[in-house]
Amino acid sequence: MTIDLDALYIDLHRHPELSFQETRTAGVITRELDALGLEFEEGVGRTGVVTVIRNGSGPVVWLRADTDGLPVEEQTGLAYASTARGVDPAGTDVPVMHACGHDMHVTALLGALEKLQATREEWSGTVVAVFQPAEEYGAGAQAMIADGVLDRYPRPDIVLGQHLTPLPAGTIGVRPGTQMAASDGLTVRLLGRGGHGSRPHSTIDPVVMAAATVMRLQTVVSREIDPREMAVVTVGSIHAGLKNNIIPAEAKLELSLRYPDDDARADVLDRVERIVRAEAAASGAEEEPVITTDHTLPPTINDPAATAKLTAAFDRAFGDGTVVDPGMFTGSEDVSWFAREAGVPLVYWFWGGVDPQQYADAVAAGTVARDIPTNHSPFFAPILHPTIERGVDALTVAAREFLA
Repeated sequence: MTIDLDALYIDLHRHPELSFQETRTAGVITRELDALGLEFEEGVGRTGVVTVIRNGSGPVVWLRADTDGLPVEEQTGLAYASTARGVDPAGTDVPVMHACGHDMHVTALLGALEKLQATREEWSGTVVAVFQPAEEYGAGAQAMIADGVLDRYPRPDIVLGQHLTPLPAGTIGVRPGTQMAASDGLTVRLLGRGGHGSRPHSTIDPVVMAAATVMRLQTVVSREIDPREMAVVTVGSIHAGLKNNIIPAEAKLELSLRYPDDDARADVLDRVERIVRAEAAASGAEEEPVITTDHTLPPTINDPAATAKLTAAFDRAFGDGTVVDPGMFTGSEDVSWFAREAGVPLVYWFWGGVDPQQYADAVAAGTVARDIPTNHSPFFAPILHPTIERGVDALTVAAREFLA
């Protein structure tokens, strides 16, 4: 093979970059594409890369991988662990890690492109490979679409993608219908009246207001949503104040909301807004809270017919029992924007990266949640083999299944 996939993965893992800052990563990608003899365009959607393999008449298949890292300090202890740092949108210096497997996604897609390039006599059609930035902000797909990716390149007949997850290495997880939840990211500004910490009666304390709001928000899922339905309301960050004897004038909450469909989304958003405004009123706030939507992601919905076709192809390629139904994931993705905007089917699947024996031992002990690090954990560390091979082969099999 032209590409040393082990070295490529280790290099990407050592040098993660935050969303819309993936310039070095793009350079690594284009270096490998150039070595494969493929033309490409950089800077699509700010830091994205697109390449096209045209190979006669036939369907157009889009393959997508995301490229950004996360503001997480790696604690895996690996010899190639990241020590990188970056500056987040707020201007804060933060550690950076590929804690969600995007380094493996890029490695697998480049490996698949090499295989497809080497076997052109066995298929016909067009492959468009999309290396997308800023998935972690839920903004990269829309940025590429706004930059004309659907207009400047052959429009897809189907969009395909995959995501690394804590399943046993070699396993593929896919299901028809809703594969991942819809989500919204909200910023809530609670406006009080600041003052001296010794005279709380002269203030409207936004810290207390925030604390009450956080606790009341927990009842949306636990007391207001049917237990048979899925919803998540997470307050991921609270920011208020700079000193212990100053009551600040404002507190900021950042929320992550998740749901399976648009009806559930409207319901949860209404309940969250009601609680935020009611707690502000209960605190005597003189100004209404300010609620801003930072991003909205639709549910990731796999086309049933295409999913059945691909599942059969995976079974033929890898053997019965390789493919499992992982259930609906409450995480969210922005890959479906490509398929939605183009009006074509999507199939998005997961593949495992955990040592199979380690996973089996954790299942037997009932300690999977404790002992198997999941995405976004500082301990997330997929084994290289057979994770790389299965990721490359899954994308290759999938592309070939929908090409002529």
